[in-house]
Amino acid sequence: MAQRVAIVGAGVSGLTCAVVFAERGDRTTILAEHIGAGTTSAAAGAIWYPYDAGPSGQTIVWALETYRTLFDLARETCSGVSIIELRECSRTGEIEIPEWALPLGARRLVSEVPVAFASSFALKVPLMDTPIYLDYLARRFGDAGGEIHSNRRFAKLEDVGPSFDLIINCTGIGARTLVQDSDLEPHRGQIALVPKIDLPGAIVCNDAPLMYAIPRTTDCVFGGTNELSEDNTIDPAATRGIVAECTRVLGIKEPEVLGERVGLRPYRHSGVRLERAQLRDGRPVIHNYGHGGSGFTLSWGCAEAVALLATAESEKQKF
Repeated sequence: MAQRVAIVGAGVSGLTCAVVFAERGDRTTILAEHIGAGTTSAAAGAIWYPYDAGPSGQTIVWALETYRTLFDLARETCSGVSIIELRECSRTGEIEIPEWALPLGARRLVSEVPVAFASSFALKVPLMDTPIYLDYLARRFGDAGGEIHSNRRFAKLEDVGPSFDLIINCTGIGARTLVQDSDLEPHRGQIALVPKIDLPGAIVCNDAPLMYAIPRTTDCVFGGTNELSEDNTIDPAATRGIVAECTRVLGIKEPEVLGERVGLRPYRHSGVRLERAQLRDGRPVIHNYGHGGSGFTLSWGCAEAVALLATAESEKQKF
């Protein structure tokens, strides 16, 4: 029998869970304070790659499940998903290709290594053009009968209306106060949007200073920062530093800045929290947060894991 499901949070994790539940026939509603451009997901570079999340073994399983789903979505022209070559670089020495990347066709670069770096490897990965992709998920959710209610802020999960049989907590960094999770900390990420640049692929370097240049349909994402801070205001000095480093690495003239975004990555020291629990009023809740910088990368794998937990909970209640 169909359940009434409340998804709290409208970032990529919440939207993806909502699509999965609505398309399997549950009466699903998203309840969120912010939607669309107001979410952390809207400020993401949104290239598939496990980053700033754990535990590593489980996150790779979820990431690879998401990888396969996104590759399928790239065939849908309206999805905002494309396949791009990611060049992961190091300034300091020989970069190690992760073991999980080898079956995906990762290859070490030799002549194509950007001059600013010591070594690099390349891998074909999905890229989500965030304005298009988040709208695609919202539209797909609506087509499955789902509803989105914005400007909903809760002091605790028990405040979600009693008509809902199941609550799924996808509040990202908001879970720090919503469920009093002191294991969460905000990793502040800032990006700059610049005009489209003709690049052979995305370039990412996690050595300090963090740097990435990700070409999209109509623009290019320059990044970035990863600092412990809950300040989500735009820092003009950070933008100048981001643009200067990216243009130095790319060897191009400094471009015009079209826009700036800040998001707070929900990093959790003990890893992603994906588990079933019970509210004080007895209703089941499934937590799905703490994805760090891997919200898009883990989204479909985690959503399917949430659905399996929900099915197990439903079967348990029959007996």
